[in-house]
Amino acid sequence: MENCNFVMETLEEEKLIAAARFIIRELKSDKKLSNEVIRILEDLGTRLASIAKITETNEEEFSDIKGQINSFHDRVMSWDYETNECLKTVDEVRRLIERLESFNPSENSEGHELLRKANDVLQLSMAKVEEKLKHMLVHNMQHIEAERLSFGSTEDDELDDSSSFSFGDDSDDDSIQIESVIRGSEVYIMDLINPQVIPDLKSIANLMLDSSYNKECSQAFISVRKDALDDCLCNLTVEKTGVEDVLKMEWATLNSRIRKWTKALKIFVRVYLASEKFLCDQIFEVNESISSFCFSETSKASILQLLNFAEAIAVSPRHPEKLPRILDMYEVLVDITPDIESFYPDDNGLFFRTEFQDVLTEVGDYAVSTFLEFKNVVGSNTSNTPLTGGGIHHLTRYVMNYIRPLIEYSNSLNYLLKDHVSDQDQNASSSADASPAFDDESTCFSPMGFHFQSLMSVLESNLEEKSRLYKEEALRHIFLMNNIHYMAEKVKGSELRPVLGDDWIRKHNWKFQHYIMSYERSAWSSILNLLTLRDVWLYDWGAMPNNLVKDRLHGFYTGFEEIYKSQTGWSIPNSQLCEDLRISMSVKVIQAYRSFVRRFAYQIGEKYIRYSGDDLENYLLDLFKGSSRSLHSFHRK
Repeated sequence: MENCNFVMETLEEEKLIAAARFIIRELKSDKKLSNEVIRILEDLGTRLASIAKITETNEEEFSDIKGQINSFHDRVMSWDYETNECLKTVDEVRRLIERLESFNPSENSEGHELLRKANDVLQLSMAKVEEKLKHMLVHNMQHIEAERLSFGSTEDDELDDSSSFSFGDDSDDDSIQIESVIRGSEVYIMDLINPQVIPDLKSIANLMLDSSYNKECSQAFISVRKDALDDCLCNLTVEKTGVEDVLKMEWATLNSRIRKWTKALKIFVRVYLASEKFLCDQIFEVNESISSFCFSETSKASILQLLNFAEAIAVSPRHPEKLPRILDMYEVLVDITPDIESFYPDDNGLFFRTEFQDVLTEVGDYAVSTFLEFKNVVGSNTSNTPLTGGGIHHLTRYVMNYIRPLIEYSNSLNYLLKDHVSDQDQNASSSADASPAFDDESTCFSPMGFHFQSLMSVLESNLEEKSRLYKEEALRHIFLMNNIHYMAEKVKGSELRPVLGDDWIRKHNWKFQHYIMSYERSAWSSILNLLTLRDVWLYDWGAMPNNLVKDRLHGFYTGFEEIYKSQTGWSIPNSQLCEDLRISMSVKVIQAYRSFVRRFAYQIGEKYIRYSGDDLENYLLDLFKGSSRSLHSFHRK
């Protein structure tokens, strides 16, 4: 193509030369010229004179431009990073290039060469400006400011509720700000770069963008600030953690990591990210698109590191003890979602918004499946041997102590469980606890309430199964009474009350009272029947045979001693419940015993009376202490 153009230019010049020679020959022939020819020739002469002058001028100007280019090159090579000098030189080079382009250098080989050299100088100067930008960003970082924000003192790398983030200088104002960041939804803007150099950084960025060096400017900024944000994560002691790392961790270590992560995420987003966004907007004030792009690329690696930990947790095995920590993670992700949407509102932030939503969904699903799995674990818990003494089963304690802290996450659980309330759950919450005296029609349960009621029903069904391991019917009732009473008291005295409802409490009060009556009937009815006076009328003159009276009294003593021996080993951990049951039995037993002895004293004889009413009353106080005793050593002689 170039050869073709050269041939065409050569042919045009030959035609022009031939025409000039023809005009010269005609002029030498002394022919008389017409006015029209004379006018054309005069015009031609004027044009030729102008061309000669332009050619002379261009040669002088090109010589001057060449000297300027050499001077600019020398100045660029000797730069000492003084900002104003950099900007002045680059601006002069750009104007020189515009001047050369006005000469239409494509039609002039010398002009074309000068334009190339000028562009080379501009490219060299831009490389120096890019280096200057990096230098200023690196050497003007607020190292002290960036390192002031840190975790409060902890023991064994564990964060409890009293620990917090604090500034190194313990400034009251800063402490208030950080408390707002952690507990509320405030952001705290820090100066990540010395504010005094921001104007120079803006000028450099504007110069590079105006010179169409957008890519170079963005890459220089991103490379420095990306590493700076990575350092921020290190400052918050957030380590890179993958699925394999999570699977290898003991729960104590993982628990500590999750607690630290939930606080670090808030601090990173609401302090560091907010400050980084502010910095980008300051430096790239004239170009919102570049600001958004730089912020997105700068923060991508750090954000992904934080989200990767949450994703690793979400694919790890489900264990009940994880649920509170998982809900902490879910709630902090929900909490900072508006911040993420605010920081990344355009197409550059679509990736971040999508990633956050995906991780939020995964963590939420993990929390739901963990809770539902817990219900399955409770239902499938089996025992081969009964709990000694019929006290409160460890499963009952575990379940009640497990769900109480979950009340703190009511909003999250209600939202997460709203699509998991089945007809079975609703039926379980109403029918499984139903009693003839109570009605749930007026109660409106939240999704969490339905699931908690369902869980309680599963627990009670499991306790029913465990009660069948006891050989003594009375002990089965004691076991169920203890556990139902424990559940009712835990609900009545905690935040569980509004979740499960007063009807639930009334039902379970009725249930453990029912078990008390069942215990009394199964444990004492047989020996109390021996003392009854209702069948005296069957005998003539109301007199029961002496031998029958003595047999009944002997049977009572034998039965009482057996009860004493076994039931002193039974357990009623709740002191008030234990006292109430002892009083109830004392009233029934002592009253019946005294009435019987008083009625038949003349037939029995003092030597056959082993215990006084006061003796029996004192012995009844020994019941349910969890240590079996015998009455044989106390028999009267």
